[in-house]
Amino acid sequence: MEKSPNNEKKLASQSEQAVDRQPKSGARPAQGGDSAQDHYNPQGKPNADRQIVPAPDTVGAKHTFPILAQPPEILTGLRVDQPSEIAAGVPAVLKSGAFAWREGGIGRGTHALLKLNQKDGFDCSSCAWPDPDGHRSVAEFCENGAKATASDADTRRADPEFFAKHSVVELSHMTDRDLNNAGRLTHPLVLRSGDSHYRSITWEDAFRLVADELNALQSPDEAVFYTSGKVPNEPAYLYQLFVRQFGTNNLPDCSNMCHESSGSALSPTLGLGKGSVTLNDIHEADVIIIMGQNPGTNHPRMLTALQIAKRKGAKIIAVNPLHETGLTRFKNPQDFMNPIKAVGTLLGHGTPIADLFLQVKINGDMAVLRGIMKHLLAAEEKAPGTVVDQAFIQQYTAHYDEFVAVIRNTAWEDIEQMSGISRAQLLEAANLIAPKQKIITCWAMGLTQQKNGVMSIQEIVNMHLLKGAIGIPGAGVCPVRGHSNVQGDRTMGIWEKPKKEFLDALANEYAFEPPRDHGLDTVDSIKAMHKGKIKVFVSMGGNLLSAGPDTEFTAESMRKLRLTAFVSTKLNRGHLTTGSTSLILPCLAHLDIDRQTSGQQFTSCENSMGVVGQSKGALEPLEGEMRSEVAIICGMAKATLGKRSTVDWDSYTANYDRIRDDISRVIPGFEDFNTKIRQPGGFYLPNGPRERTFKTENGKANFSITDMVMHHLEPDQLVLMTIRSHDQFNTTVYDYNDRYRGIHGERRIVFMNPQDMVGRSIGERQLVNITSHYEGQTRTMERVIAIPYNIPKGNTAAYFPEANVLVPVASVADRSNTPTSKFVIVTIEPVAETVMA
Repeated sequence: MEKSPNNEKKLASQSEQAVDRQPKSGARPAQGGDSAQDHYNPQGKPNADRQIVPAPDTVGAKHTFPILAQPPEILTGLRVDQPSEIAAGVPAVLKSGAFAWREGGIGRGTHALLKLNQKDGFDCSSCAWPDPDGHRSVAEFCENGAKATASDADTRRADPEFFAKHSVVELSHMTDRDLNNAGRLTHPLVLRSGDSHYRSITWEDAFRLVADELNALQSPDEAVFYTSGKVPNEPAYLYQLFVRQFGTNNLPDCSNMCHESSGSALSPTLGLGKGSVTLNDIHEADVIIIMGQNPGTNHPRMLTALQIAKRKGAKIIAVNPLHETGLTRFKNPQDFMNPIKAVGTLLGHGTPIADLFLQVKINGDMAVLRGIMKHLLAAEEKAPGTVVDQAFIQQYTAHYDEFVAVIRNTAWEDIEQMSGISRAQLLEAANLIAPKQKIITCWAMGLTQQKNGVMSIQEIVNMHLLKGAIGIPGAGVCPVRGHSNVQGDRTMGIWEKPKKEFLDALANEYAFEPPRDHGLDTVDSIKAMHKGKIKVFVSMGGNLLSAGPDTEFTAESMRKLRLTAFVSTKLNRGHLTTGSTSLILPCLAHLDIDRQTSGQQFTSCENSMGVVGQSKGALEPLEGEMRSEVAIICGMAKATLGKRSTVDWDSYTANYDRIRDDISRVIPGFEDFNTKIRQPGGFYLPNGPRERTFKTENGKANFSITDMVMHHLEPDQLVLMTIRSHDQFNTTVYDYNDRYRGIHGERRIVFMNPQDMVGRSIGERQLVNITSHYEGQTRTMERVIAIPYNIPKGNTAAYFPEANVLVPVASVADRSNTPTSKFVIVTIEPVAETVMA
């Protein structure tokens, strides 16, 4: 193989690459029998309903409608520093404590943090990164988890008095941070047609209102039932049961907008729409590739796993358009509690993370992977048997020859143009990968929300199959989920296109015939609402208005509904742009003690690596009328279905063990659920690819033949991606800071390449207007501050949810129908004003 500048290792023979089948950190836990349903369609989603929808008036809407759908355009006080060089460390510790004590108080906040992610505690309501199987630190949380917990532990109250003081119009002019800081929702509320304020309503009247609206529909398919990834397994299971007994599969969820592309890529290739690795595998890997992911902000506890791998000698390759601090260096806050490590951690420069950084252009990741594999195949030709695992390919895979032909026929000029990475840089990556088999690739929404998202992930699988890097310790694929139970909700049946086997199991268990026609996903639900085909929208958690694409189009869709009903813990912008009548139904959070007639209850969540663990609240709920998600779902179901359902909904509310008993009979992998969930740390779900069992149509792991589509822009156009700031989780904004990127006090920011700014006569901190272009349509975001940043020329980035107004609802990833929030074609024009330092 060619020598790269940074790697001159001699390649080992394939036999010398044989890996130790038992990781040093311990054997893998038992996986169980048949795999749980992952509810991803192996064929992907048909490219139906691709007609162009009318573009909303993104500029005029804020003047036409007194209730703002977009966050207000007020500027909140920008201060710019140099981007941080080290992730976590002392600042993360101080920030974690400050958030917890400010919102929950010292006693309540500290108690919550000490129970967070513990085996006898509650599951973090933010990301789905796994907890250690064995010993857990007394502080088993990250800064982002501390912020989410502090927000849930908030002692401030958004009660009926608060809503009597603030009209819906007034609330809509608050920032997203201030809406969240209003406090915990405490009482059921109703906003009737013509009212200016939400008012109290009894639970019984709220359930009757939902039931009357649902039962008045001409068809159950005129209702949509949305789910947030925060919802635990037990309520998620009951929610889909209620909805299917009502008669529809309209069960869109937040996964439609994030990792749907992962499932669409993994199911036909590996037979399971989930990752194949465990936390121990991360620790034991020789090479870890991180693509389209910012773990320092979005999954900070992942940095601890990367640190362990690095200390064992792993090489890490980071592929991302932005230089993110979490991929550079890391100071582990846990080390401050170790007297031996504390001083060195405080005074040192942290653990280096990435050995090689490839600054890819937005949407160019599949070209990076093509280039790496082109190098690997060339090396195999020169020294057969030293790079490619031919034995694995022959025994376990299909379509290898066709795949090889595609790679060989891909021109280096196309690879370099699409990726923005040189052939020599890709050789460096290939030389790190070539002599190893214990390889893990991690990715997140930086890939899944690209136009080429599904194909990019299929290329990841291709590379792993080429190396035989799957189904052995220290190797596999790792989609890193962004919400605590988004993977578990799909396992529980929250999906608009359920598999026949799952519906048959429901029919057998409950003696009813579930609807068999496919329902609507998130994008198609928004379109159907806009066309007037949907009359009722029920949201189990979440904030679709802000999380979804095309904010003003989604707002137009919401306003056409007869009823919107939101089950929530805190106020968000989605509660303000509503149907003719709207309900807010306050629920308990993960950290709240949940007492029912049989005693204190617990729920469960499934993390990114297929571990199902217990979540038991630790804090006394605030005074009020909040109910558990289980109780709310059962109340709606009982009022709506009446004698049409033979399900004993009251018994589920009284004792959640009864829900788990049903799940154990319906969903494979959950047999003896009530016993296994009480084991400290929970249990692993079966995972075929982890054992080299590929439940695809042909029983093989399939190489994919993908189309590397080049997207050509006009000379003045750029490609924009939406990103999170450090002080937010999904659409929840905790504060206006993004300290790792050096941004403080402001969110209306667009990061630009300095050359792109000069070419457009845009000065630093100058206000600009951003206009997206799609199929002849335009959408504009006004009054955004331009900041020069290290991002590839021709690329730009802005925070969501503010920039979601630019994402056309019809622009979706091929096959997954996921909004292309990481591929928005824009132009940027300066306005006269400059924001001074």
